[in-house]
Amino acid sequence: MTKRNIYLKTVPPEEAVALAKAHLDREALLGTEQVPTHEAAGRVTAGPIYAKYSSPTFHAAAMDGVAVSAESTFLAREDAPVALALGEGFVFVNTGNPLPEGKNAVVMIENVVQKDEATVLIDAPAFPWQHVRRIGEDIVATELLIPQNRELTPSDIGALISAGIYEVEVRERVRTIFLPTGDEVLNFLDKPEPCAGQVIESNSQVFRAYANGWGIDADWSAPVPDNEDALRGAVLDGLAKGCHMVVVGAGSSAGSKDYSKKVFESIGEVLVHGISVMPGKPTLLAVTDERSGYPGRLLVGAPGYPVSAVVCHEKILAPVVHWLMGKSAPERRLTDIVLARKTPSRPGMREAIRLAAGRIGENIVGAPLARGAGMITTMTKAQAVAYIPEDVEGVEQGETVRAELLVHKGDLDRVLVHVGSHDNTLDLLANELMGLPEPLRLVSSHAGSMGGLTALKAGSALFAGAHLFDPETGDFNFPFIEKYLGGLPVTVVNLAIRHQGLIVPKGNPLSIQGVGDLTRKDVVFINRQRGAGTRILLDHHLKTAGISPRDVAGYENEEFTHMAVAVNVLTGAASCGLGIYAAAKALDLDFAPLAHERYDLIIPEKYVGDERIQTLIEIIGKKDVQARIKAQGGYETDMTGRIMEPGMGLGQD
Repeated sequence: MTKRNIYLKTVPPEEAVALAKAHLDREALLGTEQVPTHEAAGRVTAGPIYAKYSSPTFHAAAMDGVAVSAESTFLAREDAPVALALGEGFVFVNTGNPLPEGKNAVVMIENVVQKDEATVLIDAPAFPWQHVRRIGEDIVATELLIPQNRELTPSDIGALISAGIYEVEVRERVRTIFLPTGDEVLNFLDKPEPCAGQVIESNSQVFRAYANGWGIDADWSAPVPDNEDALRGAVLDGLAKGCHMVVVGAGSSAGSKDYSKKVFESIGEVLVHGISVMPGKPTLLAVTDERSGYPGRLLVGAPGYPVSAVVCHEKILAPVVHWLMGKSAPERRLTDIVLARKTPSRPGMREAIRLAAGRIGENIVGAPLARGAGMITTMTKAQAVAYIPEDVEGVEQGETVRAELLVHKGDLDRVLVHVGSHDNTLDLLANELMGLPEPLRLVSSHAGSMGGLTALKAGSALFAGAHLFDPETGDFNFPFIEKYLGGLPVTVVNLAIRHQGLIVPKGNPLSIQGVGDLTRKDVVFINRQRGAGTRILLDHHLKTAGISPRDVAGYENEEFTHMAVAVNVLTGAASCGLGIYAAAKALDLDFAPLAHERYDLIIPEKYVGDERIQTLIEIIGKKDVQARIKAQGGYETDMTGRIMEPGMGLGQD
């Protein structure tokens, strides 16, 4: 039996960074090199740089006008101007022209009266060196121009070239290689079609994109198999190629096939195995010793799950790499964000919460996105990330947290924050909004219809999608609005009539036709989360059929979107699940119709006049957009864009 790696002690990321710095000799690790000055922006100077030439190298006119001897103008008055003759008395000059010999001042052309082609009148005295850039005014030859350990900016490049410095000595770039690992990992360059149990390798390219932003040289290899000797060989090969740092992707956790720690221990000293941040915990740091043949280099075990890997890159590698090069680590702008939903957290671990965030009234509101180390799409959807401290068990709805912005702060004013029921049409609208001349971004937290109402009541969303059916009145949404929103004035706009039913595998091999089949021993159901309108609809039909939820195998298994339900059916994790026809159609599954329902957008009246909401309503009302909604399958758009009133139901007589 293969021995597992056990986390002995996790450390805060700051401590992990400090340990790496304490065990690395950056002066010995990174050498210097000469680079052309025009290519040196972002590099760090290896020593002081002194100016070769002065700038300017001659006395130069700083204005368009006439060059004069200041002394010849001392008697000039408004009522008794001094007349100067062309040549001996004055010379016309443009900005940047050398100052003619014998002249020591420039009078701006707008202050000159030209009496004739050869004579000008000056009605105010000039002083010596007026509007003149003197030799060395900006740079004096031999003076210190740029000190050592300075990260060169675009302006620095201009100053260096102006001073005659055409090459500069700078610190080497950090050289690194990323080694993805795993028998199940496929090389993306092969454009593979993964089978069950296989994944397409992408972490190397996420790391490479970070590396480009940090200004380091990064390479990557094809996936290394789950074999200790193969991994050791790949690490040693990376060191032999001159890499200052080798990053192993995956293999740093506690599994029986996670060989990174063993390999690192065989050629160096392990400093950290596990950081107290989730995601990101399996991060591994080591420094090579003489056994490697290349002592003093950094070895990194980056987690395999993509979100964990990003935390490792941002919180561990970024500060270490920038320190090695003598640069300041990048810092994101911080802002206060009000949480749209209660967010539990595990005590003892710092937890990263990615947020779909936008401005609502005076506040920036963030809706927590799905958590999970493998949820890479949460990184593409988030506008901010907050870290819940180790000593906190969670954050309540409406509580303010300090968060790192992933976008420019001004972008938050062009975000529509939706909290509520999931619908595929929201993605369609999101794409339409981003296609506008002034794009708007729709961000959504799938909290279910009831979760959307709760967010509206708390002021945590601009609008909420809901499809709550009330059996007593036969109406949608309004009975729940009246009951749960406590008199909050709202406008209700219909998005579509949806077809709900049981999503089943292609061909419906189990012949599932309705809720009565959910009690069969050979049927496993996948449910939606509590508070979802789809779940409320299911419970209504179960009650009508006299079926107890306890008799439905899988009733307790929950997903948060219609597409997630469909994927469970597609992969065989469930025999069926209740969802919309569009989700079944998208994955080429079959569908047993159950009911039609009305999906509405509920908008607090105080936000109806908001430019973002007005744009959203305008887009919903477009005929071509409605045609695309209908083309998804399982939607009727006869009421789309209409303002709803209580009792309208499905709009049928």
